[in-house]
Amino acid sequence: MGFFSVFLFLILCSFEKDIALAATSPEPHLLPHTTHTVEVNSLLPATTCTPSSTKGHTNNKASTLEVVHKHGPCSKFDKSSKTSTTKSDDKYHAQILKQDEARVNSIHSRLNYRIHDPFTQSAAATTLPAKSGLLLGSGNYLVTVGLGTPAKQLSLVFDTGSDLTWTQCRPCVRSCYTQSEPIFDPSLSASYKNLSCTSATCTQLSSAGIQQGCSSASSSCLYGIRYGDGSFSIGDFANEKFTLTSADVFEGFLFGCGQDNEGLFNGSAGLLGLGRNNISLVEQTARKYNRFFSYCLPSTSSSTGHLTFGNGGGSANGIKFTKLTTLSERASSFYGLGLTGISVGGRQVPVASSVFSSSGTIIDSGTVITRLPATAYAALRDAFREGMKNYTMTRPVSLLDTCYNFRGYKNVSYPGIAFGFGDGVTVDLDATGIFFVVSSSQACLAFAGNEDDSGFGIIGNVQQKRLEVVYDVAGGKVGFAPASCP
Repeated sequence: MGFFSVFLFLILCSFEKDIALAATSPEPHLLPHTTHTVEVNSLLPATTCTPSSTKGHTNNKASTLEVVHKHGPCSKFDKSSKTSTTKSDDKYHAQILKQDEARVNSIHSRLNYRIHDPFTQSAAATTLPAKSGLLLGSGNYLVTVGLGTPAKQLSLVFDTGSDLTWTQCRPCVRSCYTQSEPIFDPSLSASYKNLSCTSATCTQLSSAGIQQGCSSASSSCLYGIRYGDGSFSIGDFANEKFTLTSADVFEGFLFGCGQDNEGLFNGSAGLLGLGRNNISLVEQTARKYNRFFSYCLPSTSSSTGHLTFGNGGGSANGIKFTKLTTLSERASSFYGLGLTGISVGGRQVPVASSVFSSSGTIIDSGTVITRLPATAYAALRDAFREGMKNYTMTRPVSLLDTCYNFRGYKNVSYPGIAFGFGDGVTVDLDATGIFFVVSSSQACLAFAGNEDDSGFGIIGNVQQKRLEVVYDVAGGKVGFAPASCP
């Protein structure tokens, strides 16, 4: 039994006692837009919210939720957070990037990639303060859903790299972190029901890589999930009424009712799992939405995007689909894509397609910075630096080593970047999906390299900004369309 399993087994046992007491390579492509010229201010978030026209709604085929960035002015959480130009100190951004690294380490570990154990003292995130409130090392995007009867509104981080949906629950037998909304109380819901630990449903946790246990006091099913940054949630695996919109309500939804939740979650009520396992929201709502969902992440934290379930016929124009792949049995919950090349400024960087195909690539809404095989990143970085040779480079920020000083510039021009996939599809990144902007005087190329070429690549959420990302899981494909949200 591995360290992770032993850890969760011990803590589940301890938790169960507390419950008892409480109960008691394609050809090079020339792109139409090889260079972006933008105002520097357009790359920075504003201090006031500018919501898009897309609000939560439903029709007979699709339901749409508004997406907000947790630390932006459109969010009702963490109003004391730094925003706009005040969000510029190195420590703040270094924490985001270190936590992002912890998430990537955790994903690589799940995909059987050889890394340092993320739960030992050598893990970078073990020294990070929990007060930063960032979940799983990600730049968080939130949606609000309803749970229970009557429905209680909860703001959850949506995550394509996770399967289990969970929220904090009273009476918080062990521990609950501070969240902005009232903590869900299952005793006040007419539709809540714990699952038996001997049920076939309880065993589904194992298929999602989640520890399961059994309460000796009630024989109810217990779950335990631990993330790469040291955060964890432990509680009851249960059934409940789940409300996406007033017209789309799902009875008997499987979720985690967390009674011991500790780590980097502060503010949000939990997590919305959009992975490919049977316990994910995508699979549990398959009859209604046919495993079809899409989202658009806004250009900055001061604007909003959307998360839509079902194909309502209103998908963006110009959508390009590429095949979904399954990288390995351990990676079956992730959305694999056949990335084979990258273009900078309209020219493909000189990297063999086998560098990408031998490791594989996933797309993940919770990872911030895109990770590439070491050889591919080096080629991308060199090509981008050549295209930026008229600008002054500045010091690196954490794992980002290609940073520029834009102080004094009203407008800046930089090379466009595009992903090429094995079925001939080329996807241009939006102008806002290339830099990780620290301040008006420091913007960094939002890519990083893995330690070598054996680690899985990850397309992060910076590179997904303003793209309509469409997941047609039943059809075995993922699509991209440009400029679909502010």
